[in-house]
Amino acid sequence: MATTTEDDSKGPLERWTQSAIQNPERVYRGLFYAAMAFFLVTTLFPFYWLLVLAVTPEGNLLAGSFLPTINLFGVSGTFPLPVPKGFNPAAFITVFEQVPFHLYMLNSFALAVTTTVIVIVVASLAGYVFGRLRFPGRAFLMLAILAISYFPPAAFVIPLFQAFAGNAPITLPFTQIPLFTPPRLLNTPGSMVLPFSALFMPLSIFILTTFYGQIPDGLEDAARVEGTTRLGALFRVIMPLSAPGVATAAVLTFIAVYNEYFFSSIMATSTEAAKWSPIVGGILSYQTQYTTQYNLMAAASIIGVLPVVILVIVAQERIVSGLTSGALKE
Repeated sequence: MATTTEDDSKGPLERWTQSAIQNPERVYRGLFYAAMAFFLVTTLFPFYWLLVLAVTPEGNLLAGSFLPTINLFGVSGTFPLPVPKGFNPAAFITVFEQVPFHLYMLNSFALAVTTTVIVIVVASLAGYVFGRLRFPGRAFLMLAILAISYFPPAAFVIPLFQAFAGNAPITLPFTQIPLFTPPRLLNTPGSMVLPFSALFMPLSIFILTTFYGQIPDGLEDAARVEGTTRLGALFRVIMPLSAPGVATAAVLTFIAVYNEYFFSSIMATSTEAAKWSPIVGGILSYQTQYTTQYNLMAAASIIGVLPVVILVIVAQERIVSGLTSGALKE
């Protein structure tokens, strides 16, 4: 009886704090639900908003607010969730009729696949050196490579544009001695794949170095006793055993390049698909000097992100299966 009286004398906040201290799992569960709610709102609401704009007829886009007015028990108010003002899914077909949007998607896909292959091959060789060999300056070189990933991409734009334009010869630093005149690479995949590979290479090297370093030396030694070379052991033993790391590096590189637009918008001098403009260039094609077709831009954004969503779902399953098989081999 004395305990009940003491609890009643406490305020709500004090009682909740005491209950949280006595049962911390409730606090963890509450934080988990709060984090999940924040994650779902911040990630799913933009797609919901794009869907609302895409299915709304073009003539209704600028006709008032998307927040509906509801009347509940005689009290009218504004519902806080936007809803479409009409329904016209034809925008998902018009995006391909008005501009060759499939070619923009193909450009992004080709650039992403090419860059991923280059990054995985080169990063595998570098990861093998840093993860399995011991040599002086290894830590310093790894730190120098990782430091490149912290450089702002804008710092490389001007020299790369001048080099890819093919108008001026490359000279020795601090001198005017010409070395060679590079070919013109603007509006070609080379002007985009090369910067992408350099920018996304450090992260892949770090990931693969970590995975390659965990492979027992005995497995590689056994492969070399059987007559294979170091490269043979890398591609036949080390990489298959590090499949989760290779898949992770490949997926991260593909997604980053597929969504990239900064270098693409500069190296492709126009938003034409024939000049290797990526998906974002196609989305911006629905905007002219006098009009902006928001419903088409929203529909194109949804269509453009679908391949990445499918790839992430498939890749996650492969990464999990790779982790399981790797654990059984260990």
